[in-house]
Parts: sequence; C-alpha cells; structure tokens
Amino acid sequence: MKYIVILGSTGSIGTNTLDIVAKFPDQFRVAGLTAGSNVDKLEEQIRTFKPEAVALSDPKAAETLRARCRGQAVRILSGVEGLSDIARLPRADLVISAIVGGAGLVPTLAAIQAGKQVALANKEPMVMAGRLMQEEARKRGVKIFPVDSEHSAIFQSMEGHRREDIQRLILTASGGPLWDMPLEEMRHVKPKQALKHPNWKMGAKITIDSATLMNKGLEVVEARWLFDIPASQIGVIVHRESIIHSLVEYRDGSVMAQLGLPDMRTPISYAMQYPERLPLGQPPLDLAAIGKFTFHRPDHERFPCLGLGYESLKLGGTMPATLNAANEVAVAAYLEERIGFLDIAAVIRGTMDAHQRREVATLEDALDADRWAREKAGELVRARTLHSA
Repeated sequence: MKYIVILGSTGSIGTNTLDIVAKFPDQFRVAGLTAGSNVDKLEEQIRTFKPEAVALSDPKAAETLRARCRGQAVRILSGVEGLSDIARLPRADLVISAIVGGAGLVPTLAAIQAGKQVALANKEPMVMAGRLMQEEARKRGVKIFPVDSEHSAIFQSMEGHRREDIQRLILTASGGPLWDMPLEEMRHVKPKQALKHPNWKMGAKITIDSATLMNKGLEVVEARWLFDIPASQIGVIVHRESIIHSLVEYRDGSVMAQLGLPDMRTPISYAMQYPERLPLGQPPLDLAAIGKFTFHRPDHERFPCLGLGYESLKLGGTMPATLNAANEVAVAAYLEERIGFLDIAAVIRGTMDAHQRREVATLEDALDADRWAREKAGELVRARTLHSA
C-alpha cells in the first residue's frame, strides 16, 4: 500500500490523480490533500478519501471547511506552513506536487527536505529554483518523477539508455489554439478564444501558457534541471496532434519517442507506481485513424515567450524565477481582460529587462526574486491598462 499526498488536489492534475486512487484502492491511500480556496471540492474529497490531514492556503477558507467538517476525523491546516506540514506528513510515501504556479515551490521543497519521493506536475518550482531542488533531492536520496506529459515522455524514452549517449531532448508542443492566427489578429484575441485548447483539458493558466508557448519556455527550463541537460541540447517542435509527447535523440542517430492519447492519467499513474504500469482501461491508440503526424518549427516572432524561456535559462540565477512570476501576473491580468494577448510577452520582457539577476543559493533568493518580479510586472500591467483606457 502506498500513501500519497496531493498538493493541489482540486485542480485537474489532482482530480485525475484521485480518479486513479479510486480505481486502484488496493494500491493507494490518501494521507493528505491541499488546495487554495476551493472549500466545496476539498470537502467532497475529504468525505470520499478520508485523508488524515488537509490544508488550504486561504485561512478564511480553512475556517469554513472546519465548520463543515465537524465530526470528520481530519486535521485542517492553513497557509503556506499548513501546506508544508501536509507535504511532510510522516505516513506519506509519495507527494504529488500539482499546485499551479510559484506557490508550489515552498511545500514541494518541504517534501524533498523531509525525504519524500516527489511526483512533479507543476513546473514552476523547478523553474524558480531547479539547482536548489536537485541539490536537496540528492542530499536526501529523493527521486523526482516528472508528471508533465512532455517530461514524462523524455523520462520514459531515456529508460534503459546511457545518459552520456544523449544528443538532444526534443519537447513537443501542440501549438495551442492560436497557432495559425496572423500576428495582427492575435492582438485582439479574447480569453474565451485563447482558452479553447484543441487537444488537452487543462486549467485556465496553463491553457493560456500553451496559447503563448510560454508553457514550452518553462518546460525547457524544467527539462534542463530535471535531466541535467544544457539548454543547447533541448529543442522544441510543434506537433499538432499531441500524440508524440516528446523525444530523445541519441548520438548514433536513433530517436526514442513516447506516444499515447492526450490523457494526463498516463504520466500521472507512471509516476505514482513507477516502474509498474497500471491498467487504466484507456482505448487503444489507433494510428490508422489518426492517419498522419505533422511537425512545424516554432514561430518565435509570433510566440516570443518561448525565446524568453531560453533567454532566462541562459542568464540563469534568479532570471527564470523572474520570468515565471512576471508570466503569472501577466496571464492573470489577461484573463481579467486588463491587458491584451500580446501584452503578456511585453510585460514579461519589461520585467526581465529591469531585473538585476543574482544567484539562487537559498530558497529566500528565489522567493525574493519572485516577490520583486510580481511587483514590477504589476506596475507594467497597470501602465498598459491606463494607456489602453
């Protein structure tokens, strides 16, 4: 029996993980859950999965949940420290990190420092402090299993092969809903249109990241630290069908790829029960029905966020944390229709240009950069909002 903690249990990754737990009750038990402020969903999960403890980042939401769960045998914590306490639960064998955005860094690092194995679904902690995360994992013998479909595909394509034989990692991108749209039209795209992803069902923030290709920019940074491969050996190719989830090229010219239907339960379950593969009962991959695979080079002019990801990695230190924070602020402003779609990249660019990078030697270094970048990006958002008013 494996006891799991889910950081971010009410989001898409969290609910898919709990679907797997429900399907395999003889293999998994839930030790702890966390959420932001979704009291209704977390209460439902408490009553179904009976965790010993949960936490909400919003203290007021935690008070509401306590009132609703009187009589339930569950501890209810709150705030960042509460999330970190759940990540360190003694009974937990595996912590699934699925909190959206930079808020996942502190509890994920707490899990690693407590010696917990980690299944990493949110890329932002590795983007903000990848070197620090890996150093802490090595000290404590912690294995970090990738859950992102692209990084899971790379992980699977590396299995059984020598790391020194790797020539290149190739991340695939769907291109999102705006791939074929002319640049001038993208200027007027509303959130409702940008949220219509052609292949995946995801949360709003990551869907907008897919539309801007920032998702790939962040994934390049994450791949550098997850697999200890320099940015010069990490490429991106647009694959509209989302069937080839990523590839690894070896120095003899061989290319290994992982294929599958666009369903996050596959990489989640592989991380949960590695190296065993669970019988998920999915329909078979019908290649004849798909007919063909298409590939395109990324268009850096129309999708500058991908290049910003590479640039942040080249500059290093606190610059990736700055990139990530500015993106979170810009995407939130776009979803609220305070800035336009093309303003997202402009806000990130302006924040990076204003940042004085330094090394990330401690957690506080990353958090300081995150705080500074959020303030600066907020200023740039307000300036653009006033200009367009």
